[in-house]
Amino acid sequence: MSANLFRLLLGAAVLALTATAASAGWQDVASQFDQQRLARLGEAKEKALAEAHAGAGSGDASAIASALAPASHAPSAGELAGAWRCRTIKLGGITPYVVYAWFNCRIGQRGGGLYFEKTSGSQHTNGFLYPGEGGLIYLGASSVTGEPPHAYSGSGASAGAAATPDDQIGILTAIDARHLRLEMPFPLQESTLDVIELKR
Repeated sequence: MSANLFRLLLGAAVLALTATAASAGWQDVASQFDQQRLARLGEAKEKALAEAHAGAGSGDASAIASALAPASHAPSAGELAGAWRCRTIKLGGITPYVVYAWFNCRIGQRGGGLYFEKTSGSQHTNGFLYPGEGGLIYLGASSVTGEPPHAYSGSGASAGAAATPDDQIGILTAIDARHLRLEMPFPLQESTLDVIELKR
């Protein structure tokens, strides 16, 4: 087999796997560990807010209420596509809270599914969005500048661990047509709840 033919076949296989993942239901892709994390979102939010109010953090504390206090609903596809300003808010865990500056995010189509990515800053986040109850379920992974984007590993946790540290699960909801929030309960590093607030 020639090197060019091998590369073509490998590329086709990767595309097929991506399209299959994007068209599956989120429960078919998410590990049991992550499904349990998402089911405990209310618990994570309550615990994280209590930890955030218990001490001093860093960044704009008013962002916590801006992102989490308003009621939200499941967004329509028309509300999502395109570029967004976004900021990450980490609540609880090793520090009461950290509110980061605004960076760039994008939502668009990829591999037959809806795809979210944070495209600037030193920490990156990317993954597919799936229809779910009350919003869009996010299954993604984190990486840092200089690394290739990580993919959600699902049941393929590394080194026999119950979970891969970079894996993320959350729910994306709309506060209004120009304001979204992505809530990710019990990340495996640093915090109790991670929130990405999106505005445009």
